[in-house]
Amino acid sequence: MKILLLLIIGAAAGYIATRVADLETSVPVTIAIGVAGALIGIVLFKMLLVLLGLAAGVIGAVVGALLLIWLYQAYMKQRG
Repeated sequence: MKILLLLIIGAAAGYIATRVADLETSVPVTIAIGVAGALIGIVLFKMLLVLLGLAAGVIGAVVGALLLIWLYQAYMKQRG
């Protein structure tokens, strides 16, 4: 089922890409361009998600640390 979906999406993507690039190709070549493009896109998207996931973790850790420092300073001002 996933292969059939990849072929359908690849065919559509290949058709759109060849029209945007003004490239005249046969149907099998158009499908191959679309499927290869979809596979490349999946790999790039997953890499981007990993990088963003890592960056989100670092940003979250910094924001959490800043919040903790702010709470600590607010608590110390009340005590002192």
